[in-house]
Amino acid sequence: MLRLFGPLIAPIVGLGFIAALVLAILTTSWEAEPPTAAHHFHLAPKPLHLASDGPLGKFDRQQLQRGFQVYKEVCSACHSARLVAFRDLQEIGFTNPEVKAIAKNWATEVPSVNPETGEPATRKALASDYIPSPYANETAARAANNNALPPDLSLITKARHGGAAYVHSLLTGYQNPPAELLEKFPDAKPSGTLHYNPYFANLNIAMPPPLAADGQVTYADGTKATIDQMAQDVSAFLVWTAEPKLENRHRTGIAVLIFLLIATTLAYMSYQNIWADRKH
Repeated sequence: MLRLFGPLIAPIVGLGFIAALVLAILTTSWEAEPPTAAHHFHLAPKPLHLASDGPLGKFDRQQLQRGFQVYKEVCSACHSARLVAFRDLQEIGFTNPEVKAIAKNWATEVPSVNPETGEPATRKALASDYIPSPYANETAARAANNNALPPDLSLITKARHGGAAYVHSLLTGYQNPPAELLEKFPDAKPSGTLHYNPYFANLNIAMPPPLAADGQVTYADGTKATIDQMAQDVSAFLVWTAEPKLENRHRTGIAVLIFLLIATTLAYMSYQNIWADRKH
């Protein structure tokens, strides 16, 4: 009996699986998900053009210093930059004495241990230290921000789609919810601890507008500190924190392309010389 029907078992089982699959497809509801407020009102980042853009891009160090000033005076109160050491700031034009002064006068001291008692303590930052977090830990950060965790900004332009353009758009995008949004999606109205920003993924962001008015910082080079200018400058600075070796990478890439071009030309000329007689 098994010898007679054995060859038919596999096809029957296969047909059973196919029948079950077809039944599942026919009985599955394919109704489209209802549209959300974010689907209709979320905006793509506005274009932002920086000196570091493109394969030949170079950092504007004056702009980077202005961006660092915005980070220091505005953003560092809530956001860390744990991958940036104070001594790295020499790469954007600060002198060694200036870097030491910046580290020493940083608002947040560096966690340490009292060598005499072994108890936790803090100390003034050194040029070799990384920029300290404004909070002792995640719990403290959430407690100070209505349970929202401010992200570290070291790699933010790499971590967010749109990069520097996203940061710039977010910082300049705070506004009142449009009437159309409140009419179609009443539940999308931001609560007392949230703020409407169409460049944020779900439209409502816990961070209040960090750049609230023109002249919030005073630039040493005399540049007018409008909200848009400050947003551009700090975005440029965060491009540098995410990729401080960008200029080296660009130079290396250009050198490699030149080498490949020369090597390809020499190889072609050698090919022509070696096979010239044999072709005839």
